[in-house]
Amino acid sequence: MTPTLFQQVLGAPFFTMPEALRRLHASRGQVRNAGRATTTRARNPLARLCAGAAGLPRAAADVPTTVDFISDGKGETWKRMFGGVRMDSRLWCREGDLYERLGPLRLRYELHINEGALYWNVASVRLLRVLPLPAGLFSEVRCREREHEGRYEFLVEAALPLVGPVIRYEGWLEPA
Repeated sequence: MTPTLFQQVLGAPFFTMPEALRRLHASRGQVRNAGRATTTRARNPLARLCAGAAGLPRAAADVPTTVDFISDGKGETWKRMFGGVRMDSRLWCREGDLYERLGPLRLRYELHINEGALYWNVASVRLLRVLPLPAGLFSEVRCREREHEGRYEFLVEAALPLVGPVIRYEGWLEPA
């Protein structure tokens, strides 16, 4: 059987993650997870413009959240719904690295596991697939996944130099 996307990227360390993370990232075909999330977006106009261009969700407190993970052998499409607001992205593996297309951005991540949590850090970014952007601009874009009380939890934070905080969203998911 072909390894899942995150099994390809992480290799053997994938199997050291807590059960909730392994279950979420071992799905094949189409799987829905549901839970709740809170999203905070910056109010400054430049940060709002960046968030809107990337298709990030609007501010909302403790809203119903679903994520449909659709695996097709070439990668995964994540269809997120935060209180009725959709946010889609496409993820794939190339040469052992995880990539994500989010709006006009293509991000490459370095993943690592520490004390049972999975961390995503931006390693490179391209705008519209062709224009490389300085990775240092994205050093404050981070994701943490962990298991808490048997549930999958996520925390995503993004801030940019001269722009400041752009978005923060956090919540939990369970198989639907």
